Amino acid sequence: MKAKIVEGWPKGNKIRIILSKTNAAQVNSLRRTIIADVPKMAITKVRFEQGVTQDDNGQIIESINVLPDEVLAHRLAMIPVPTFLDDFKFPEEDPNNENLPEDQWGSPLSQIIYHLSIRGPEPDSDDLYKTVYAGDLNVLGETKLQIKEEHARIPLTILSSGQYLELYAYATLGRGRDHAKWCPAAAVTFQPRQKATLNKPKKANVLFNLNLTSKSGLAITSKLFTNKECTDVNSVLDIERALHQVGHGTGRDEAFDNAITMEDMDGEYIFSFESDGALSPEEVFNQACGELVSRFENITGEVDTALA
Repeated sequence: MKAKIVEGWPKGNKIRIILSKTNAAQVNSLRRTIIADVPKMAITKVRFEQGVTQDDNGQIIESINVLPDEVLAHRLAMIPVPTFLDDFKFPEEDPNNENLPEDQWGSPLSQIIYHLSIRGPEPDSDDLYKTVYAGDLNVLGETKLQIKEEHARIPLTILSSGQYLELYAYATLGRGRDHAKWCPAAAVTFQPRQKATLNKPKKANVLFNLNLTSKSGLAITSKLFTNKECTDVNSVLDIERALHQVGHGTGRDEAFDNAITMEDMDGEYIFSFESDGALSPEEVFNQACGELVSRFENITGEVDTALA
């Protein structure tokens, strides 16, 4: 299998990759590996501070908010936590946790701790409530582990006057097969790579005269074709979408008369997904390839042992 990032990608956390010299089974294995096996950090335990206290102005404030603790803990778990795989170990592989009961696990080698402490609006404020965001979490450690700016505005809950929220959240490495919070990517899909062939240039004007544009702003015209063929991945996908405007049920299909046809390119696929931001899309893909290689090496070793 060969892999090449499509020109112009990644775009933010989205990526589009050409996979060649492969088949659907191998590509699907890669898809499943990204979903289930590529590790990432996620908040897996939350300790809420409970109680009632009085501030310097004599106001009574209580640790309560509109959401049950379980719901808030779930929201915290789904926040993308910056992941540096070379810096951390799985809790069960952390030598500092050896011979300790699981409820006592936790060291800087396998755990990130976040602290959140925030109050609702002041009594004299015009605000009825204050929204608590993911960016209000403060990491107790290296600043590179702070929740990224792109995720800082994820809302968690709201607080009214007289309420406060204080908690400690603990993030560890895990895999998507154990819980969705450890899944590093979404919309992991693939499709056969195709080329578009311009069979009847004059009849193709039925499509071209609609003045359609691609997602990148290019006009859908004959200029996308070279020697009556278009193999550019982005352009082919744009043409494929545009063909819906002249397909069955549009009233234009007879006049168009299959002026442009799509053909699969043998052994090639377009693979795409969007990282949640905990890992870059390139790193997600590379980690998935590494996981697959490791898995097949282990299988080979087990077979060799069985047949020895």
